[in-house]
Order: sequence, then structure tokens, then C-alpha cells
Amino acid sequence: MKIKSQKDFYSGLVYTVVGAAFAYGAISYNIGTAARMGPGYFPLLLGVMLAIIGAIILFKSLVVETPTGDQVGAWAWKPLIFIIAGNLMFGILLGGLPSIKLPAMGLIAAIYGTTLIVSCAGDKFKLQEVLILATVLSVMSYLAFILLLKLQFPVWPTFISG
Repeated sequence: MKIKSQKDFYSGLVYTVVGAAFAYGAISYNIGTAARMGPGYFPLLLGVMLAIIGAIILFKSLVVETPTGDQVGAWAWKPLIFIIAGNLMFGILLGGLPSIKLPAMGLIAAIYGTTLIVSCAGDKFKLQEVLILATVLSVMSYLAFILLLKLQFPVWPTFISG
């Protein structure tokens, strides 16, 4: 068979493989029933659904003709690097790095740092908009995780909060 849409083919392939891997990993847990779900029920269901969606996209990529063939372009290195760096920075700022004696900076600093780094991935960077976004994300995260869910995150740097 001829691939008629490369983008759909590769995305469907990734969905199918990831979904099958999650479903396979979930069967080692107790599945339970729909009325009494075990810890493996939701990951199994999600993995199967993801694999089915991937199979549908794969089938579509082999059957539906596209005018250009939807060629896969070059890797977008800049967004990839900044998004990965932002995620790493969130973990480092939230929990610190004891190996180099960097203290935990807390949730607020982690959100600001991550937002500033990840916003560099786009074509436009407007500092005022990024700071507004970081402030809104910080307030909403504080309300959701600290006040409502009562999670035990350090909110402020350890040298400030003690």
C-alpha cells in the first residue's frame, strides 16, 4: 500500500504504539470491573482507546488521498529544545538540586521560570504578556493545588519560607 499522508501515517503510528504500550503495561495491575475499578482499569481503557484512534488515523493515511501527500517537514528544533528545557527547569526549581546545593525555589518561582523559558519557543516574545500569563498560572496553581487539594508543595524558596 502507498502512504497517502505521511503526517497522518506517522502520528497514527505513534498513537498506536504508545496506546498499545500503555495497555500492555496496565495488564500487570488489577483491572477489576466497571463497577469496581482496579488500578489498571483506567490506564488499560485509555491505552486501548489511544491505540484505536491511532489505528483509525493510520487507516485514513493509507486510504484518503491528499493533494500534496502531507510530507513530514524538518524537525522544529527550537520549540523542542525550549519546551524540554522548560520542563526540566520546572522540576529543578520546584525541588532543587541537592547535589549542587541548589535549594528548592518553590511553586511560584518554578511557574515563572518555566513560563519564561517555554515562551521563547514561539516566534514572538512579549515580556509583558509572558509575565501576565505566569502570574495567572501561579495564582490558579496556588488556588488549585495548595488551597483546594492541600498538596504539600513548597510555595516559596526555602531561604524565604524557612
